[in-house]
Amino acid sequence: MSQDRAAVRERAEAVLRRLAGEHARLREDQWRAIEALVVDRRRVLCVQRTGWGKSAVYFVATALLREPPAAAGPTVIVSPLLALMRNQVEAAARAGIRARTINSANLDEWDEITAEIHAGTVDVLLISPERLNNPDFRDTVLPRLAATTGLLVVDEAHCVSDWGHDFRPDYRRLRTFLGNLPERTPVLATTATANARVTADVAEQLGTELAAPAAERPDVLVLRGTLDRESLRLGVLDLPSPAHRLGWLADHLDRLPGSGIIYTLTVAAAGETAEFLRSRGYPVASYTGQTEDADRRAAEQDLLDNKIKALVATSALGMGFDKPDLGFVAHLGAPPSPIAYYQQVGRAGRAVEHAEVLLLPGVEDAAIWRYFASLAFPPEEQVRAVLAALHTDRPLSTQALEPIVDLRRARLELMLKVLDVDGAVRRVRGGWLATGEPWVYDEARLRRVAQARTAEQQAMREYATTPGCRMRYLRECLDDVGAGDCGRCDRCAGPLFTAEVSGPAQGAAQAYLGRPGVEIAPKKLWPTGLDAVGVPLKGRIPPAEQALPGRAVGRLSDLGWGGRLRELVGPDAADRPVPDDVAGAVVEVLKAWAHGDDPWPRRPVGVVAVGSRRRPALVGSLAERIATVGRLPLLGQVVPAGSAGPDGPRGNSAQRVRALHDAFAVPDELAGALAGLDGPVLLVDDLVDTGWTLTMVTRLLRRAGAPDVLPLALAVAG
Repeated sequence: MSQDRAAVRERAEAVLRRLAGEHARLREDQWRAIEALVVDRRRVLCVQRTGWGKSAVYFVATALLREPPAAAGPTVIVSPLLALMRNQVEAAARAGIRARTINSANLDEWDEITAEIHAGTVDVLLISPERLNNPDFRDTVLPRLAATTGLLVVDEAHCVSDWGHDFRPDYRRLRTFLGNLPERTPVLATTATANARVTADVAEQLGTELAAPAAERPDVLVLRGTLDRESLRLGVLDLPSPAHRLGWLADHLDRLPGSGIIYTLTVAAAGETAEFLRSRGYPVASYTGQTEDADRRAAEQDLLDNKIKALVATSALGMGFDKPDLGFVAHLGAPPSPIAYYQQVGRAGRAVEHAEVLLLPGVEDAAIWRYFASLAFPPEEQVRAVLAALHTDRPLSTQALEPIVDLRRARLELMLKVLDVDGAVRRVRGGWLATGEPWVYDEARLRRVAQARTAEQQAMREYATTPGCRMRYLRECLDDVGAGDCGRCDRCAGPLFTAEVSGPAQGAAQAYLGRPGVEIAPKKLWPTGLDAVGVPLKGRIPPAEQALPGRAVGRLSDLGWGGRLRELVGPDAADRPVPDDVAGAVVEVLKAWAHGDDPWPRRPVGVVAVGSRRRPALVGSLAERIATVGRLPLLGQVVPAGSAGPDGPRGNSAQRVRALHDAFAVPDELAGALAGLDGPVLLVDDLVDTGWTLTMVTRLLRRAGAPDVLPLALAVAG
């Protein structure tokens, strides 16, 4: 199609003004991308900093491609988060573009939206990458959609690459989508966070036509701009403890400009930080992957409207939030890579002259990184076990697979998605089928990716201690060839903030974090599929075999007690008697449990220990201390039985119950003591991970005559 490029640019500028205001003008690379998409019908990869205007490129290109008389089909935007979709729908409306979204939150609108697409009244359809392999969508909507797509946009395209910090296997299904597009359909991929390796990987995948030899695959125009952010002033504060970090925020949050985001590494830390700051008079809200969608939307809107000072968030907010006047981003704990860090701090300073970016790293960061790294792709024997269990003609659900392979559900689902992309399995209604196609475990690539992750973690440590410019360091980590000293960060211009924390703020933080006590919720349902592995349990756990709600000193991920508890029950911790400070915390938990807002229904009348192969000294001494302080009889311990120890690796619920079934026994002496009780027993253990050890031991105690069981542990995992 021959077009007057000057006329196309003039129309493009007009659309941009409708989108961004009368004074808006296209950047040169924005025009190059639009020209390549609209005039040349090429594939384009834009690696540009946050706030550069990547969304303007695809909205302007959409408006031009949809113009009559040769109006193209709708633009399909593959976007990772619902929040990002909501922002994009609103932005499209400003340019006169009708955008709709198909996602898990609007199932009742799917038929209506599909009809609108077929009628040609939808300009932009936003979908999540996960939607590409939903069986109904993939089989009924996707084929016709691919055949009529006028422009395909892959937002946050670094997720395509498993070399990237935020790999999502569902993005790899885009290769199939690309292969089904009509010839010369333009494709745009955008990201703000990709180093040279990720850029090359994404560009290669964008150029892939599955049936075409390499010489005939479409070339990809890569537009990579400077990653400097002139409005951001970067700084690092080295504070010795979580209490110092919370105290510093309590002292200085009101000095940070406008409203902003405080990132934490864990859900527990987000909740603790938000609660503490509220106790100090700050209007803040928390935002995590466990927050209900309605509460997320309310928190986002409150931040957009500057009704709160800060949103305390996990990486669930990393992509998908657009507030141009965000005044600051602070991190309590360092993300595991400079690239992830750059993406998150890029939320700030998009439409303000100055924004503050502060990192407050902690010694516990490395332990949290190790935990998330442990969720990587499973070893080959576990993958082969799943492939061997699947049929080619009868689907198995994820729940049905859990008793067969010892993987937690999130990790099992990730593995199945990768196998689906690789062609070894296929998702259908009712679960997963084996395809029968040969599959090779790419151990060498997985090892290289793991090594890259380790290098990124080391780079993040070096960012915190670098004597040079911090922005330059981040830009070099993203292979920005134009990286130079920024002149603004605490290394270039001197620190704006000191590490000083006032006595009252630090004392309040220490008191808050030093409060022990979290609830242990009892299990009420058995995992599905246990009959497949010879365990005769299913449905609801009978109330007469359930535990009452229990208590623990804290979570391993807590800002307060987490570090101390990891020293006792972490994977490398040596067995030893319970230390005095931890025993004292247990006593405080018991006092609060007895006299607090939600007290135990009846005072316990005895103490029982869970027999531990791994930490007998810790659990035994803890039970003895509790019995002594509470003036309760130490009734004995439930002992490990057989060769299958209950202290093995924690897997999914079905596997854990299988391993624990018949793994304990109640000695006759203990059974005799239980039979004569008229009140609950305290059941003492060291660590609650899946919760099934306490559940299974409780079942034994209740069946042996215990009227009720109150679980008490040192720590809860997570």
